[in-house]
Amino acid sequence: MADHNFDAAGMAREQQGRMAASAVIGLNALKTMMQFQVSLLRLWADNMESLAHNYEKGLDSFSSAVEHRWQEKRAA
Repeated sequence: MADHNFDAAGMAREQQGRMAASAVIGLNALKTMMQFQVSLLRLWADNMESLAHNYEKGLDSFSSAVEHRWQEKRAA
């Protein structure tokens, strides 16, 4: 018992080291999760852009078909 000196500074350093290691582990995990979420968001945005482009293309073809029929009826 007498061999173990009560070293408050040493205990504080050990505790700070453990806390720093835990913080690094947590931040690394958070970084990975954030990168995954960003990639999902980019994928979703790309899909929405493709959907809007296809919708626009379909709307243009539909309106041109309607206009063509209207011109045919008008000419007749």
